Amino acid sequence: MDKAVTPKERYLKRIMFFSIPLMLSGLLQSLYNALDLVVVSRFDGQAAIAAVGSTTSLTALILNLFMGLSVGAGICVAHGIGAKQYDDVKKTVRTAVATALLLGVFVAVIGFFLAPQMLKWMGTPADVIDGASIYVKIFFLGAPFSILYNYCASMLRAAGDSKRPLIFLSVSGIVKLVLNILFVAVFHMGVAGVALATIPAHILSCIMILIHMRKTDGCLHFSFKEMRIYKDKLVKILVIGIPSGIQRSLFSLANVVIQSSINSLGSTVMAGSAASQNIESLVYVVYNAFYEGALTFTGQAVGAKKYKQIKKILITAVACIMIVVAVLTPFLLIFKDALLSIYLPDNPEAMGAASVRYMILVLTYFLCGIMEVGSAGLRGMGRSTLSMIISLIGACLLRIVWVKTVFLIIPTAWCIYLSMPVSWVLTSAVLFIFVAVVVRKAIKNEEIRQSNKQKLAEKAD
Repeated sequence: MDKAVTPKERYLKRIMFFSIPLMLSGLLQSLYNALDLVVVSRFDGQAAIAAVGSTTSLTALILNLFMGLSVGAGICVAHGIGAKQYDDVKKTVRTAVATALLLGVFVAVIGFFLAPQMLKWMGTPADVIDGASIYVKIFFLGAPFSILYNYCASMLRAAGDSKRPLIFLSVSGIVKLVLNILFVAVFHMGVAGVALATIPAHILSCIMILIHMRKTDGCLHFSFKEMRIYKDKLVKILVIGIPSGIQRSLFSLANVVIQSSINSLGSTVMAGSAASQNIESLVYVVYNAFYEGALTFTGQAVGAKKYKQIKKILITAVACIMIVVAVLTPFLLIFKDALLSIYLPDNPEAMGAASVRYMILVLTYFLCGIMEVGSAGLRGMGRSTLSMIISLIGACLLRIVWVKTVFLIIPTAWCIYLSMPVSWVLTSAVLFIFVAVVVRKAIKNEEIRQSNKQKLAEKAD
């Protein structure tokens, strides 16, 4: 007789299989910026690396505010599927796509005109400001397609499909690589070339995912003829999505403050930081895939009112992260120099600067993944505002205070980097305490509801 499979074992398998395509999708998406740095490092030198790398925090600050609404759309879809309310899911899809289109155009305009000035406010050095300004202007022209793709991908993942976004990103990633090399190595367009290569890649991934959603017959079917904004669906998306977007932007804002401090240490430290940051982004998406898995399964459990499953989901997601840590950490230690040299060939000073950030952040990024799982628990239960407040106080505010106090006393790069793992640990602890409280309250309320329902049924008999 076969051994019975426990719910925890079932979630371990489900979250793993769901998250692996997400990891690969996230790695491909992160490779967009990584490819930019690799190509300019080979053909344009340290100033170009610093120019592209210095824009990362700023572009994330602007995009994340509006990308957060895609989380709201995904959770609404997960709730609808969990409750088997498929007509509501269709209305959510139509509303989300229309909202994404409007926001995408708005972000493109804001980013194009304001980002260059914001780079100056960040204290970007004079020797990289021109290249950085060109990069962000062109980058934001492709924002409408990037935002629309992410909204659609979020809804596909909420329905349990994490494979197709991987396929679409794989194709667009190949296009991005080819155009990067063509524009920079052949046409010698430098920083402008790597930014221009991003736009056709975004357009292609956007077109592919919309074609898929148009052809599907399920609740995720979409047609531009049916596109409209349903007020109740928009309100729910905004209630969940706005705090999520603010939370992401707050992290990005804190990182902008950190980047400004890094900028004050010179272009060598900036180049080293940018190289390590791109490896961090690749490591982060590995752990963030389990956040997406926890978010999706928590949302579906809430829709089905199976609140007791949430604890198992989150514990399993954290266990998955620790399994990956055990496998990934030796690789990161052994190949540290090889990975950094991809971005910094023949640049020993920048390599030294990169190693400092790498050892502090790359090896501790799993703490950020655990923090994200706690955030997914609250957000999946519709407590997005609470998650935002905890992140504001526990992570973002702490980092800003650290830079304005501790860094002034110890003005070194390692002092700046240390603020991040400290903030992840403290924020994780608070998030999971509140998750436990909210889950316990939801279970109690559901038991009361079921009890009242049973009493009414008995009276009716």
